[in-house]
Amino acid sequence: MAQTHTPNPNNRLSAETSPYLLQHKDNPVDWWPWGEAALEEARRTNRPILLSVGYAACHWCHVMAHESFENPEIAALMNKLYVNIKVDREERPDLDQIYQQALALLGQQGGWPLTMFLTPEGRPFWGGTYFPPTSRWGRPGFADVLTALAETYAQEPDKVQKNVDGLRQAMAKLAAPQAGGAISPEITDQVAERLLEEVDFQQGGIGSAPKFPQVPLFHLFWRAYKRTKNQRFKQAVTVTLTRMSQGGIYDHLGGGFARYSVDANWLVPHFEKMLYDNAELMGLLAVVWQETRDPLYAARVSETIAWLEREMLAAPNAQGDRAFAASLDADSEGEEGKFYVWTEQEIDSVLGPEAVFFKQHYDVSAEGNWEGHTILNRSDRSSLLDEAGEGRLAQSRERLLAARARRVRPGWDDKVLADWNGLMIAALAEAAMAFERPDWLALATRAFRFIRITMMKGGRLFHAWRADKLQHAATLDDHAHLATAALALHEATQEAQYLDAAQELVALLDAHFWEREHGGYFMTADDVTDVIQRPKSAADSAIPNGNGAMVGVLARLHHLTGEERYLDRAHALIAAFSGELGRNFFPLATLINSNEFLENALQIVVVGPADSDATRALIHAVHARSLPNRLLQVVTPDAQLPERHPAHGKGMVDGKPAAYVCRGQTCGLPVTHPKGLGTALTLG
Repeated sequence: MAQTHTPNPNNRLSAETSPYLLQHKDNPVDWWPWGEAALEEARRTNRPILLSVGYAACHWCHVMAHESFENPEIAALMNKLYVNIKVDREERPDLDQIYQQALALLGQQGGWPLTMFLTPEGRPFWGGTYFPPTSRWGRPGFADVLTALAETYAQEPDKVQKNVDGLRQAMAKLAAPQAGGAISPEITDQVAERLLEEVDFQQGGIGSAPKFPQVPLFHLFWRAYKRTKNQRFKQAVTVTLTRMSQGGIYDHLGGGFARYSVDANWLVPHFEKMLYDNAELMGLLAVVWQETRDPLYAARVSETIAWLEREMLAAPNAQGDRAFAASLDADSEGEEGKFYVWTEQEIDSVLGPEAVFFKQHYDVSAEGNWEGHTILNRSDRSSLLDEAGEGRLAQSRERLLAARARRVRPGWDDKVLADWNGLMIAALAEAAMAFERPDWLALATRAFRFIRITMMKGGRLFHAWRADKLQHAATLDDHAHLATAALALHEATQEAQYLDAAQELVALLDAHFWEREHGGYFMTADDVTDVIQRPKSAADSAIPNGNGAMVGVLARLHHLTGEERYLDRAHALIAAFSGELGRNFFPLATLINSNEFLENALQIVVVGPADSDATRALIHAVHARSLPNRLLQVVTPDAQLPERHPAHGKGMVDGKPAAYVCRGQTCGLPVTHPKGLGTALTLG
């Protein structure tokens, strides 16, 4: 962000590592980072707190910054009336969740930038999201809001306290989820059928504009299809993946998906690319490809991973390992999407005679399809061309990508977040198994090693890393998604170190996050002291919920180790949150999906030498199929499964590696041929 005035010595953000906070270090606003010093300043001066929460890739955060936080008059008003605190929601998802919840309780739509007004104790009493500098679009002007709320705080303390008390009580109630019993197959089917009513079967996705990927819901539909064979569930998933993969939400030159589409047709994205969205979509594309073998899905997975390697590897640690950066901005040169869009003249100039063919298939015209420009998308959203046609288009895309590389790039948030990396590592491991790509697996193992070496300190995990600095205590989601990643790596490699890592992460959660009275994991650890409450929820947000994910982690650990304590805790997690299904099941897809694995895990055991071609052939037969409840273990002939495992004591057959397909405590007959194993898995 360009600044024209003298840097503000009272702006305290220059020592931070967050790219988002550093974007604001030269604002004339007297920004504080979140912490005890800022809260103490508010108490000392008896001024309310203005809390502004956003993230580096957020377009409307940039707009409000340019309009208000760089405006000397508005900044002076903020400095006079408030203690101003700036928070990166990606560094502090716990704070963001708390105050987004407060905004929702005030009856307002959440989002970023989040603008909340707090007492000096950090208690919310009013808020909103984006405010224009002066009144427009039906929104009050920010300067007017600042003045009015400061007057209310000073002159009507009883009114402020009434809001504070009401929000405190409502937030406490939400932090005590409704307990319940087991989630039966009938309930799971009913939820899937009800959610199916929300699907747009023409364009894919849920509802109308704007459209978000909503990946956990589409995993729920895919599981429902595999369970019931109802083709409507399959169609919901494949129509959505195809329309997204061919739409403007996908970067057809560089790979990767944008965060969401502002229209119902997946044409116009909000152009920021987030690590977590791409991780979730890669995982869904891979599991659906295992059944459909749609080359479009294979291409999008491969292209997205190529983007990941080319543009999203963060700085290496001392050992040379690299994890993944958080995001790419929507804006460049102060304009949303400028890096990504084209004019017909630009396409003609780069491609020459090939432009006619390319324009026909990528919706390029003189008038454009968005604000006089073209967002590249496949005009035929249903399929790919033949090999020769796709080859021509690929060559044109390479030339355009090279031309685009000369443009001013969007901002890059290169901090490493443990939870988002966990999602991506798990997705890479799953894709590596599905597509037999050891190079993708190596990418995942290096990222996991980075986190284990660089983001653990004093036996505890940290949430964020950048510029050789660790920041902020890890959350539930960090532990849960890294444990999921560790178990995916264990299944892909069969190496004990990953099983050990998952158990260590769960032990940290049990020691510092478990709520002993009612069950469930808090979002924050018991030694985090700078939050007004410890959120506890099973609701998915932009990423899958940690409590929901932990049901799957604990169930896998039970099957892998034979330890009943993991099973008991998984059932306790379900009991702690299942009553919420009666209130609002829409955000509980991860919990429901993990519960299905808990109740119906498909355990596949291959007994044979790890270096045997026959063993590898059996493993390939498993990876070749879409099995959402799969848990594959490869056991050498001299090793033993836990005593309570249904395949305990089973071995090779006539000197040949053998596979056992187990459901519950019952295993089928041994299978020694890959085709026979495929049949056994298909029948199941």
